[in-house]
Amino acid sequence: MPVIDLHTHSSISDGSDPPERVCELAAAAGLSALALTDHDSLNGLTEAARAAERLGVRLVPGCEISCMKPEPPPGSGPVSGSVHVLVYFVGSSVSEVLAAGGTLQSELALLRDDRAERNRRLMARLEELGIEIDYDAVVAEAGGEEGLGRPHFARALVRAGAAEDVQDAFDRWLADGRPAYVPKARITPGQAAQLARASGAVAVLAHPLSLGLETKHLERMVSELAEAGVAGLEALYGRYSREERKSLRAIADRAGLVPTGGSDYHGTFKPDLSVGSGTGDLEVPDDVLDALAAALSRK
Repeated sequence: MPVIDLHTHSSISDGSDPPERVCELAAAAGLSALALTDHDSLNGLTEAARAAERLGVRLVPGCEISCMKPEPPPGSGPVSGSVHVLVYFVGSSVSEVLAAGGTLQSELALLRDDRAERNRRLMARLEELGIEIDYDAVVAEAGGEEGLGRPHFARALVRAGAAEDVQDAFDRWLADGRPAYVPKARITPGQAAQLARASGAVAVLAHPLSLGLETKHLERMVSELAEAGVAGLEALYGRYSREERKSLRAIADRAGLVPTGGSDYHGTFKPDLSVGSGTGDLEVPDDVLDALAAALSRK
């Protein structure tokens, strides 16, 4: 059965590998298709498209948008984790995506500006906490301010002796609710879905368990997002157990959403995740792309 990976990151955002290398890993894993979904950016698609064509891998143009937390369903606790929306099929080709400069691209530019401002505020927060970090060195490691993200700060915290490893840096300092956390999102998941639709694309709620909601409340929120225009649910996520994936597939089916999946590969920033296989047992069938394309045609 041909398999695919619809959630990967490169050094254009917060991954460690350049887009070409991500495509090489996809080919080595025997994938028939790969989506490059860098945070708030489409800038790695040209390099990825060249590599994917050379390697015989289908490239799905995509990105991942960080969103504001929606209001929780009645009776539930607050949304405690991150809320991200994956966007696919932005145009019929990479050249069209980059030439269009439409609604989505304009919003992504604003989101990147927000990211840069968030990074400066995060740096100031760390200074207030008495942690000394060389900002220029962090930017250099990220290959420029546009690609700078929290994983780069996490590595800097490790080097500064403020954390044992990258995960500890997030758990102790950078995750939502921790002392150095600074939000950056500017749109809701529903607005992201509308933005995708206006740009000829489809939207998928990423890693839904990150919302931190009980199953019954998560299902209600997923139904609300389906009504708002979200087309899929990332049920087959790289770090989820088989039981979690099974439960999320059922939620997707009941909401009329496409159960999609991907590894969330970030290279050395998430070393337990591999392209195509996640933590080792991920298998996303390629007919998911047909289902997403069908959802796109129904818009």
